[in-house]
Amino acid sequence: MQTVSVPPAPGDGPLGRMPIPGHIDPVPVPRSLKPRADGRIDLLGLSRADLRMALETAQLEPKQAKLRAKQLWHWIYNRGVTDFSLMTDISKAMQPWLAQRFVISRPEVVEAQVSTDGTRKWLLRSDDGQDYEMVFIPDADRGTLCVSSQVGCTLNCRFCHTGTMRLVRNLEPAEIVGQVMLARDALGEWPSQPEGRMLTNIVMMGMGEPLYNFDNVRDSLKIVMDGDGLALSKRRITLSTSGVVPMMARAGEEIGVNLAVSLHAVTKEVRDEIVPLNRKFGIEELLQACADYPGANNARRITFEYVMLKDKNDSDADARELVRLIKQYKLPAKVNLIPFNPWPGAPYECSTPERIRAFQEIVFGAGISAPARTPRGRDIDAACGQLKTAAEKKSRAELDRLAEEKQAALD
Repeated sequence: MQTVSVPPAPGDGPLGRMPIPGHIDPVPVPRSLKPRADGRIDLLGLSRADLRMALETAQLEPKQAKLRAKQLWHWIYNRGVTDFSLMTDISKAMQPWLAQRFVISRPEVVEAQVSTDGTRKWLLRSDDGQDYEMVFIPDADRGTLCVSSQVGCTLNCRFCHTGTMRLVRNLEPAEIVGQVMLARDALGEWPSQPEGRMLTNIVMMGMGEPLYNFDNVRDSLKIVMDGDGLALSKRRITLSTSGVVPMMARAGEEIGVNLAVSLHAVTKEVRDEIVPLNRKFGIEELLQACADYPGANNARRITFEYVMLKDKNDSDADARELVRLIKQYKLPAKVNLIPFNPWPGAPYECSTPERIRAFQEIVFGAGISAPARTPRGRDIDAACGQLKTAAEKKSRAELDRLAEEKQAALD
């Protein structure tokens, strides 16, 4: 029978801290392990290496730490277990030792709503009291989870309700991966399996600009794509950016998921207005970065998101210019036409169905796929561009002032 040497609990050593055993300093870890308020380390969102190092730092012998890290990875990401006492291949002596030092979290659910069309939205709260949202959109042949990467947003896209919020902070890997775990909990999809799941796709299109939280998004998606854990194929994950050009190549090389670009306009004047990031990284620079995106081909096309705004970006001339640009840069592309989803104080209206259809026909006629997205979850403010957790209403003057502050920070 194997005996397990269980190290003492925190506080047993001098001054309440345990000395580092042996004469070898711990290997530096790429991610600092920040204890929660209760002193425990959250294992959710840690890479395999960080998980092992967390155990070693807690004075588990390296060989033992390697074994336990492998077991924990399986229980956390393949089976969705959060209680150490349910991990049947970990000894009963080790289970309370783990529970004293570590926790496997889930985001706190403040509110869960279900739309008449089956769309689900969760308002989540972090340990430091910050709110963010995630949305699950079920379809006949797929189920897509829209994941947030920031609390608030760095950008100020004028048609987007989330863009009227200040950026509070980046979400940590545990908070990003936690959204996927929570959705799996709600859908009853444990243990993880590749066939027959309801949650089949992930889009990084929730609150925030993912490429302004690159490291945390990359590390989170690597966990989601790990074949021994959540096991979602990179072909089923899409990262959406408003055009953070310097980070796009890195996203292709280091993450390798599908790319979606919030284009929304084809002229400098209009895109400067509705996607102010365009003043920093212009359309030509953005489209060249798309042309250079690693892995883009006809089988893995770049998606251009194009919100339809009445009398702003929806003319026949706009459609023809969109076609010209895609062909000029030889982009393997599809265009998602998104009817504008209104919100209180929005400065735009949605294009008419007839105008959307006319725009669509021009793009289709040039041999480019251009489906018009059916708005989902509008009745619970879960549709594209509607995510916003702040309860208070802002006046138009306040929104304009916030927009100016954000743009000054970007310039």
